[in-house]
Amino acid sequence: MGALAAIVGTLLAGCASAPPPAPSGAPAPVAVLSDDGGPLPPVIERGKSRWVPARWSELPGFDDDALHEAWNAWVRSCERPGAALAALCPEVRQLAIGSAEEQRAWMRARLQPYRVETPDGRAEGLLTSYYEPVFEASRLPREGFRVPLYAPPAGLVPSRPWYTREQMDVLPEARAALRGRELLWLADPVDALMLHIQGSGRLRVTEPDGRVRLVRLAFAGTNGQPYQSVGRWLLDRGELRDASWPGIKAWVARNPQRVQEMLWANPRVVFFREEPLDDFDAAFGPRGAQGVALTPGRSIAVDPQSIPYGTPVWLASSGPQTQLARLVLAQDTGSAIVGAVRADYFAGWGAEAGELAGRLKQPLRLWVLWPK
Repeated sequence: MGALAAIVGTLLAGCASAPPPAPSGAPAPVAVLSDDGGPLPPVIERGKSRWVPARWSELPGFDDDALHEAWNAWVRSCERPGAALAALCPEVRQLAIGSAEEQRAWMRARLQPYRVETPDGRAEGLLTSYYEPVFEASRLPREGFRVPLYAPPAGLVPSRPWYTREQMDVLPEARAALRGRELLWLADPVDALMLHIQGSGRLRVTEPDGRVRLVRLAFAGTNGQPYQSVGRWLLDRGELRDASWPGIKAWVARNPQRVQEMLWANPRVVFFREEPLDDFDAAFGPRGAQGVALTPGRSIAVDPQSIPYGTPVWLASSGPQTQLARLVLAQDTGSAIVGAVRADYFAGWGAEAGELAGRLKQPLRLWVLWPK
């Protein structure tokens, strides 16, 4: 703890808001730096966003967040930090064992909040959510498990569109290219679509000898086709009013004969790679675009042209599904995550996370916390 005390003590030394020294033998109080009313740095124009300097007092709930939960995600980001944030990582790691008061004091001293806005000055955007589905699967095709999940086919070029979802189902040349690339088999084509949308998943796989193993299918590429929302397709046709994932599943149950038509409305297909999932890895999510494992409730997907990977971000969102005011880390992206004030919140895995991810769509404000 000596190095940690030195870090915090150095940051607070000479600060006008720091408390007087504690009497001999008493524990030293921890100072929390307040906004000093001094001049703010200039606005930063960055790609698709505009960063406007803000006071710490502007951040909703900053004094109440359980920072230790986010610190685990921050330490993960330090495995692959960007150049602007790398210098902070030794102190971030040491503060992983610090108190919330010490972590807050360090953040105030080392970081400057910037409100994220669109280039034309809008500070409110959209928050959605994603998760890691958990499904039963089979290593080989068998009765009840006839829906394949594929590894990338030979000759796939990332910048070149490949066959669409419909073509992969019906064209002999597409089916020939996929032969032998089957990783696992699912029971439900709609579950497979969910894996394609979420980009990864946990599967309880029954092996040919009857053993059951837990594995992760991680994102390994796409067919280069544009993503089209099946929820939007159903809305545009007046098929439903609730385009959440539970609403879509209810429509599928009522219209089993039209499932193929709905699936083909989204031409985009994701290809996967299989990863072992031991007890340690099972405590974290899949690796995001930053290349580090995601942390439930503390990792977000962003547009990297607005917010760089690894950036600590203050997120505030209030709506019918959840109330959020917390520190998160920008560690992932997605094809639908475009623009300045836009984030996809990693909810975790399993049914409860899936329920939140399927319904979350509410207003969002973001502040990047950037080195001074």
